[in-house]
Amino acid sequence: MTGADTILHMQGITKTFPGVKALQDVNLDVRRGEIHAICGENGAGKSTLMKVLSGVYPHGSYDGEIIFDGEPCRFSGIRDSESRGIVIIHQELALAPNLSIAENIFLGNEQASRGLIDWNKTNAAAAELLRRVGLRENPTTQVLDLGVGKQQLVEIAKAVSKRVRLLILDEPTAALNDEDSEHLLDLLRGLRDEGITCVIISHKLNEVMAIADRVTILRDGRTISTLSIVEDEVTEDRIISGMVGRDLDHRFPPHEPQIGEEVLRIEDWTVHSPTQHGRVVVQGANLSVRRGEIVGLAGLMGAGRTELAMSVFGRSYGTDISGRVFKDGQEIHLRSVREAIDHGIAYATEDRKRYGLNLIEDIKRNVSAAGLRKLAKGGWVDDNEEFKVADEYRQSMNIKAPSVASITGKLSGGNQQKVVLSKWIFTDPDVLILDEPTRGIDVGAKYEIYTIINRLADAGKGVLVISSELPELLGLCDRIYTLSEGRITGEVSRADATQEGLMTLMTIGQEVAR
Repeated sequence: MTGADTILHMQGITKTFPGVKALQDVNLDVRRGEIHAICGENGAGKSTLMKVLSGVYPHGSYDGEIIFDGEPCRFSGIRDSESRGIVIIHQELALAPNLSIAENIFLGNEQASRGLIDWNKTNAAAAELLRRVGLRENPTTQVLDLGVGKQQLVEIAKAVSKRVRLLILDEPTAALNDEDSEHLLDLLRGLRDEGITCVIISHKLNEVMAIADRVTILRDGRTISTLSIVEDEVTEDRIISGMVGRDLDHRFPPHEPQIGEEVLRIEDWTVHSPTQHGRVVVQGANLSVRRGEIVGLAGLMGAGRTELAMSVFGRSYGTDISGRVFKDGQEIHLRSVREAIDHGIAYATEDRKRYGLNLIEDIKRNVSAAGLRKLAKGGWVDDNEEFKVADEYRQSMNIKAPSVASITGKLSGGNQQKVVLSKWIFTDPDVLILDEPTRGIDVGAKYEIYTIINRLADAGKGVLVISSELPELLGLCDRIYTLSEGRITGEVSRADATQEGLMTLMTIGQEVAR
């Protein structure tokens, strides 16, 4: 039996896909008016459990019982769960980009009279909902003109319009910058104060600690524990231990760098925006990377980190680019991506799903994509050699897939990232630029990625890591550059680097930076 303060009770939930038991006898209790976090590694069953709850997986496709507000529920689809006030916002936002904010909010729930939509009523109601979620936009604005952070708020406004009682958010801040993330977390606190219960799935443990009242940990499709953040004196390490089934005394693998000669140097590098005439995105940047060295690049959103990396990588971003690039002491010219690859430079993009991988292709084709010349004979790709190479990477990189014929889009985020790294390592680069290499992957997979990066450095590669997570840069890098408003504002050794010191350098204004 559930207590009076329990709004949701899921008992013995078991969900099986062909050959895979995604959930096994999972239990979840959520209290009325709390923010309840669900944590676990990729593949632990978090999203599957929420899809069971919201009717995406209908009753009859799973075993177990759902009791909401004291009544057994047998949802046959999303409309059933929404009619009870259960609304899920998926990581991939479900908005129609060419419709207005108001149209999206009331899509399927139109404000109509006698079969005609009352646009005045629609826009007025949407404006009130936008006010509640703190979004200052005209309801007639097209969604495609909004950033991801604002689109997330539109989704929440849409949920509130459905008289939501239990709001489920799957990785709500994964694609948001720090400012938008903080605004979203404040909004969730406000909804909690209004009596709306929230369930949040997140890999960002610092956010879980900051916002959640309780946390349920899943591992391998099973419930491990449910803890009160305050009463049980929960720490990030305790959550991690539950998630991965072992203590991570060190979140970063031990590493003794063997730093050699300089492999890459960038001098007085300046890049202009391709869309805003006259705007300087990177100005007079100077940096260097040595063989066996892992160098970090820190900066706030909009500082120019990705723009710097992409412009160096064969001028794949920017216009009116000036400056010099040296490889092993010799000046080189990188006028295209092919020239960059031929000179031994690789760039793993921050957006692996859009730019880094072909998600509808198999692992084999993705691994070989950037290095097909190495597999071609007389203009034809050797299929057997391609399979052999890809399978070697599948094993050495511990890509969790039954074969290299597996479709890349069906892999977890961590395994997709390993495929991206495999693709670029296969080109045999001397310098790897890794842009947000652990974004959107869980703590266990992060450890594996860090191990791979260390291995690359030990093989004599120069590695440049761009990351929004300062603890990651501090734990991984031998040296860190800071970037603010397109300018390099500091260079700090690992021994001297602190989060506070880096943040100070990252927020130096242009006037000071001069």
